[in-house]
Amino acid sequence: ITINITKTPQLKRFAATPKDCCGPVSDTALTSTQAAGLAQGFAALSDPIRLKLFSLIAASPNTETCACNLVKPTGRSQPTVSHHLKVLREAGLLLSEKRGTWVWYRVNHERLNELRVLLA
Repeated sequence: ITINITKTPQLKRFAATPKDCCGPVSDTALTSTQAAGLAQGFAALSDPIRLKLFSLIAASPNTETCACNLVKPTGRSQPTVSHHLKVLREAGLLLSEKRGTWVWYRVNHERLNELRVLLA
């Protein structure tokens, strides 16, 4: 890369010009719809509490866990935990099933793989 510096009285401008151009990073780019869907998944995981909840569910020995078991490990109230679980579910990262008065959650591995493939 060659760097050209242009000095003006108030500011310096830097412009990088590549010596050799390389090919694109990927053969195909995401569509706007794909990008929006993936961004929703990453945004849901970008919150520390949601990431912790997701990891607790993913690490569950039974591959699923009751929402009632997620309050104490996060140190958050039940309504707060429910809100964050809803965000993860709406992003497609969790699947849920109501059993009696409780909701059980498990990781949606198909959705997780979509995010994983983009990062690989």
